[in-house]
Amino acid sequence: MSKQTRRFMRLLVFFDLPVTTPAFKRAYVVFRRFLLKDGYDMIQWSVYGRVVNGTDSAEKHLKRLANNLPKEGSIRYLQLTEKQFTSMKLLVGTRSIQEKKVNADQMLLF
Repeated sequence: MSKQTRRFMRLLVFFDLPVTTPAFKRAYVVFRRFLLKDGYDMIQWSVYGRVVNGTDSAEKHLKRLANNLPKEGSIRYLQLTEKQFTSMKLLVGTRSIQEKKVNADQMLLF
């Protein structure tokens, strides 16, 4: 395994799903539960992120995500290096407890 594939990365999922009917609400709940079960943490409303170890792991999670997409709505996926993610600036508000406690170095313990 090369050094490039062992880099910690962050996967971000942004979504906007309709919730106007009971079927759409159900699809939203199922998708959100999938994200939580797959190790994503909520960063903001409809923005979820997780840490992965390299591009191989990122590709695996992208395939899982693609297999669990709802039929309606808008879903976007962004892959960042840990360095790019940590350079993100918080303009208003405070960091969540999860953001304060968990970083890529701590993921090595699991």
